[in-house]
Amino acid sequence: MAVYCFGEFELNEDSRGLRLAGNEIEVQPLVFDFLALLLRHQDRALSKAELFDALWPGVTVTEASLQRAASLARGVLRQGGMEAALRNLPRFGYRLCLDSPAASDEVSSPGPEVATAATADSTPKPPLRQEIRFCTASDGIRIAYAEVGAGPPLLKTANWLNHLESDWQSPIWSHLLHALAAEHRLIRYDARGNGLSDWHVDDISFDAFVRDLESVVEAAGLERFPLLGISQGCAVSVAYAVKHPERVSHLVLYGGFARGRRKRGSPAEIEQADAVLTLMRHGWGRENPAFRQIFTTRFLPSGTPEQMRWFNDLQKNTASAENAIRIRLASENIDVVDLLPRVRVPTLVLHCRDDAAQPFEEGRRLAAGIPGAHFVALEGRNHLMLENDPGVSRFLDEVRRFLQTDA
Repeated sequence: MAVYCFGEFELNEDSRGLRLAGNEIEVQPLVFDFLALLLRHQDRALSKAELFDALWPGVTVTEASLQRAASLARGVLRQGGMEAALRNLPRFGYRLCLDSPAASDEVSSPGPEVATAATADSTPKPPLRQEIRFCTASDGIRIAYAEVGAGPPLLKTANWLNHLESDWQSPIWSHLLHALAAEHRLIRYDARGNGLSDWHVDDISFDAFVRDLESVVEAAGLERFPLLGISQGCAVSVAYAVKHPERVSHLVLYGGFARGRRKRGSPAEIEQADAVLTLMRHGWGRENPAFRQIFTTRFLPSGTPEQMRWFNDLQKNTASAENAIRIRLASENIDVVDLLPRVRVPTLVLHCRDDAAQPFEEGRRLAAGIPGAHFVALEGRNHLMLENDPGVSRFLDEVRRFLQTDA
């Protein structure tokens, strides 16, 4: 059996022990086996089929079991600052990449049975480790923002609901954020009233959301940059691009809308929206996630149990019931229809055909209202794209191609 030393970790297959900085740490048997397997084959990625056969021999399990093992393993690695070493290859499998300085100068060799480093021809890459800072909006509210990656800048506008730390690790957002940060200096932030930004605020409104974005742009020292809007962040991005066309090189809008539910809905739909607010008011902060599950099933209808649990917990932990209601009301009253013809920035609009939270028709309307906008219909039902969704690869390809065009 081998002893693997990586970073400050030491994994001993013989004793089935895992140490961090010399101290034994608790690890579930499945997580130990998962890490040991990846270390044994660190020269390549392991397919899902290989992982299933090795971790659950002769047993039929769902993909959610593998995703949970990976999530728990990433949590263990996070204790030593090495969570970025566990890479997820969409639709294929996983690999433990120990070819960067963050992985303790590659795998060390304390004895003859210690595993060797990654292949000699691998190129060291800087670790994807985000840095969280704070800036102050024009009304004195502190806004938390994060930067990660070393490429050309890409700024993501806040949406419902965000948490900089949780999103970076979650099985919902991490695959997309890591993919974008691998090619960009990715900047994102938590809007006022949620996440790591100030919760006790007087003004939660669409105009305030735009001012928060302006504050982050200035704090990050951005001159000219592409802007990525997701869901309600699309309307905020549109408003910023109209107000500051000289700053925005490209506009990417996914899963968005120009009119909120209360601006486009029928009386019956608005009545339903009122009922949801009542449920939020009375059930948001409870341990039982039944009330929050209403949003989870709309945002992630194809999500795994683990992904749904993460989203349920995210909602409870990232905003109070009062703030969640105020943010939702601000979103439902958005109307930027009159701003669309004034957009003078190259624009890419993407929307899933069967989006359960924001109708596909709203994405089409958004694109049709912006002069020269390019529209891409993606396959999928989830409002927030999960790593195994059919549209993820095309989303990343289309965004990459679009951002490479001259503005």
